Amino acid sequence: MAKYSEKAGEKVEENLHEMKEGKLKSGRSGKKVTSRKQAIAIGLSEARKEGAKVPKKK
Repeated sequence: MAKYSEKAGEKVEENLHEMKEGKLKSGRSGKKVTSRKQAIAIGLSEARKEGAKVPKKK
């Protein structure tokens, strides 16, 4: 199983909360995110940009 840092987990948690509140928007189009998987992917992507330990995309 891939190992994710605590910081990455916190970022994903933040994004899931934002999605539930209807505040999470996708990057390019700016549309509202409704998919749980998409919210997780955005959280991991943001954590990766901040330098958190996140396994590479496959």
